[in-house]
Amino acid sequence: MVELKVSESRDLTRIERIGAHSHIRGLGLDSALEPRAVSEGMVGQTTARKAAGVIVQMVKEGKIAGRAVLLAGQPGTGKTAIAMGMAKSIGLETPFAMLAGSELFSLEMSKTEALMQAFRKAIGVRIKEETEVIEGEVVEIQIDRPAVAGAASKTGKLTLKTTEMETVYDLGAKMIEALGKDKVQSGDVIAIDKASGKITKLGRSFSRSRDYDAMGPQTKFVQCPDGELQKRKEVVHCVTLHEIDVINSRTQGFLALFTGDTGEIRAEVREQIDTKVAEWREEGKAEIVPGVLFIDEVHMLDIECFSFLNRALENDMAPILVVATNRGITTIRGTNYKSPHGIPIDFLDRLLIISTQPYSEEELRKILDIRCGEEDVDVSEDAKVLLTKIGVETSLRYAINLITSASLSCQKRKGKVVEMEDVSRVYELFWDVKRSTQYLMEYQSQYMFSEAATMEDEEANMMV
Repeated sequence: MVELKVSESRDLTRIERIGAHSHIRGLGLDSALEPRAVSEGMVGQTTARKAAGVIVQMVKEGKIAGRAVLLAGQPGTGKTAIAMGMAKSIGLETPFAMLAGSELFSLEMSKTEALMQAFRKAIGVRIKEETEVIEGEVVEIQIDRPAVAGAASKTGKLTLKTTEMETVYDLGAKMIEALGKDKVQSGDVIAIDKASGKITKLGRSFSRSRDYDAMGPQTKFVQCPDGELQKRKEVVHCVTLHEIDVINSRTQGFLALFTGDTGEIRAEVREQIDTKVAEWREEGKAEIVPGVLFIDEVHMLDIECFSFLNRALENDMAPILVVATNRGITTIRGTNYKSPHGIPIDFLDRLLIISTQPYSEEELRKILDIRCGEEDVDVSEDAKVLLTKIGVETSLRYAINLITSASLSCQKRKGKVVEMEDVSRVYELFWDVKRSTQYLMEYQSQYMFSEAATMEDEEANMMV
């Protein structure tokens, strides 16, 4: 007999990768913009979080545009975490674009064009338009399938009702396919766009809430629509200015958004779009939603980029600019002059500066607790105390990196909870910056291109 190998079937589950800031859910503020001690993945940095909350509130109200904020602090003090918290707090309606300063120098387009595209990605346009929709509760769906397969296309009838009327519609093959795709059944409340034929499932009718159908907790119950079946509804589309630019500047239209081949966009195209958007605003068809542009590693920008930002922030349709840096007094890229944070004084004068402070030992412990939960690692109290001590003596990032390594060490010895011995083992295996630097200082002469060896040779030559 031939043995048949049956392949193992596995459930397809949603895979979510754990990132450095995947535990951040918001800024952790209450309704009065007061920071909670530990909330939404945020710990400590109460003053900085409160200041960021004020900025978020201004963005939501849409009252200000063209303002700039600087998040300045030492490495590992939560600058990017605060920016991520701002992005989550703002919501999906408001555009949020992220960019690293070093990205501008690795793109095929010019630096100013890349910055302009980033600016326009952070400016949303809420376009309003009226469409005719058929909205009602499905009473019955009848589909007539042909006796012979392929002999003729399927036809059918759809009965819809409101509280006042009931109508039967003839269905074509495309509509039958769309209804089947959305799994529409009797008792569902649906809306059909007359222009595009798009079907939107609004929920189940309250009249069917007592049915004994199998339904999950996500089932939404809605009232049966009243009035006429056919209505005129105002539909709102949210797009960014950059998306409108790409659609109007490329022959392949919106497909360029998916391919990423946006290239440089001509100034004339942008001027025409700005004029058209201004017309829509006057007619009440559209409104501008100023979003947030976050530039990390802002010290990597050169003097040309800073000059461009200075000018761009004065534009009427400028977003809120949030920049972050961990540099002190350093050279401005592209010049020989030194300035605080590597930012020119004239641009620095425009910025509202939010400072982040180093975390205390207690705050480090809370952050490590959150990260252990996020990475799904069970850690004993003693091991957490040791990790906190390592975080204080070295850095928070190094301590966080040891969590998963210690978990793997625990699995090796077939343990379920990470103990002190696992943390000690990975601490010996992976060095932090201080120990690595100390080793280099001791054995630098044995490395290639050693500066210490060069200095010794120079001293020997001087003695001779």
